[in-house]
Amino acid sequence: MPTPHIQVGVDTGGTFTDFLIRDGERYFARKTRSTPDDPARAIIKELADITADEIVHGSTVATNALLERKGARTAFVTTEGFEDILEIGRQNRPELYNFFAAARPSLIPRKLTFGAPERILHDGSVERELTDEAAEALARRIREAGAESVAVCLLHSYVNTAHERLLGKKLERLFVSLSHKILPEYREYERASTTVVNAYVSPLMDRYLRRLDQQLTASRLRVFQSNGGSISTRAAGHSAIHTVLSGPAGGVLGAAAVARSAGFKKIISFDMGGTSTDVSLYDNGFTYTTESKIGDFPIRVPMLDIHSVGAGGGSITYLDSAGALRVGPRSAGAHPGPVCYGEGDEITVTDANLMLGRLNPEQFLGGRMPLDIERTRRHMTSFAESVGTSPDSLAKAIIQVANSNMERAIRAISVERGYDPRDFALLSFGGAGPQHACELAARLEMKTVIVPQHAGVLSALGMLSADCVRDFSQSTLGRNVNEVFTELEARASREFAAEGHPQVHFERQVDLRYEGQSFEITVPAADRDRFHDAHRKRYGYDHSGLAVEAVTARIRAVAPRDKIDLDAPTQAETFSSVYIPPGWASRGDAVGNLILTKP
Repeated sequence: MPTPHIQVGVDTGGTFTDFLIRDGERYFARKTRSTPDDPARAIIKELADITADEIVHGSTVATNALLERKGARTAFVTTEGFEDILEIGRQNRPELYNFFAAARPSLIPRKLTFGAPERILHDGSVERELTDEAAEALARRIREAGAESVAVCLLHSYVNTAHERLLGKKLERLFVSLSHKILPEYREYERASTTVVNAYVSPLMDRYLRRLDQQLTASRLRVFQSNGGSISTRAAGHSAIHTVLSGPAGGVLGAAAVARSAGFKKIISFDMGGTSTDVSLYDNGFTYTTESKIGDFPIRVPMLDIHSVGAGGGSITYLDSAGALRVGPRSAGAHPGPVCYGEGDEITVTDANLMLGRLNPEQFLGGRMPLDIERTRRHMTSFAESVGTSPDSLAKAIIQVANSNMERAIRAISVERGYDPRDFALLSFGGAGPQHACELAARLEMKTVIVPQHAGVLSALGMLSADCVRDFSQSTLGRNVNEVFTELEARASREFAAEGHPQVHFERQVDLRYEGQSFEITVPAADRDRFHDAHRKRYGYDHSGLAVEAVTARIRAVAPRDKIDLDAPTQAETFSSVYIPPGWASRGDAVGNLILTKP
């Protein structure tokens, strides 16, 4: 009898690391506390008794390196005369009427910013040639400055790549990110920022993945991306920018799979973990964006449209300078964790849920990690006495504040974008999500809540179900769009074939705008007439009589994988409890989901 094909989905979060193991037609779910000082340690320990054929991993290494400013020592190279591009940005202030606002942050110290003696014009013609001697001299200065990684973003390199390729060759002893490979699109500030972020975080990701590969030698390791697909470790190590929201993206894929199996076409996914809450809207299909910001840094790569807030089970409660109760965004994390974990001393949302009886202290993590209810009660009582209220009243207030934070996040991806949340079901998952879902739904007048049977590890399930996906783009100003599509598809086919995927299909999209506009909207290339409707939905009007121009060609290259069977039996520890308020009805569906409804 053949040996079953074993696959593992791994989602590393700020508080817990989740595993979903597929062994033939069976599933096994696991959950363990994360090891933030070395995220690989929790993975290696938990998989020590498993020989997996394939592991798909969602990582927070790139995100944490960026948010904590712990990336590689990075140099920035641009066209001479444009060295201030990162500081100037779009020339807008974050606070319009504050003349003393803090300066725009930068990952690159001034002494590591270099101007290249070259100039390429918008049509690709060369006004000032970058000589071999000048490129060699510049590379020598960069090495002498002690840079570990280099971001190269020359003016108009998306049209003519020659000068960037020359610098890449001269700098090949360092880690090099070239903007025409990372983001071959016009708008030099966004291209520069994206390239710099990639150069800043990729060396750390590359070292992390190399260590995992060395420890998990029997397994083929793939990395989950923010766009909802997986890539090889080699590609992820060089383009870590594509993994900054990989964990939340896995949850969106898992939520969509559950929704389809349960017969729902419109859902808002609500993923509340230990550190953050991530929400996304699914309306008969995924919503994507190419414009995002992590911390203070713009990133322009395709990713699932996910809105994150610092509200999780581990979010810390405190009083602000005015005496108002606040929850988050600071989190107790995996260590020391909430008070009830036995080490932390700051009250969190999890402690409030435990005080209100929404968690079973004896069954947390399947009984492997009992919660200390007495310790929590002492800390909650002390806090409550300091503000003149009862412990239960304080716990309820903490829940209400946390719910308000998460409600605003859901409104941001629904009401503020023209969608009525009442038309959607709320699909709740993550370790803490089901404890808050019904109250959130009631605030938004949503009548249905779905809690999947895999709620505690749904992000890992989504990663396991993902296709192999890469996104490619190219600015098309002044070019024939179909020719650009052909070039992109040829490139994608070569790269997928090199990774062992000979069968790949393409999805074409194009960025359009009315002539004279500064910004564009992405629509399917086969249905460009949808641009007018999309423009009207976003801005409230359209100019259907005006000429429309194509700005950027985009393809999504997909190598399909076998889809998971949500009906398959699952052996799992108990990861979360569900709070069902009075007035809500509950039932189980055919695939093991809990469906909660309010008449």
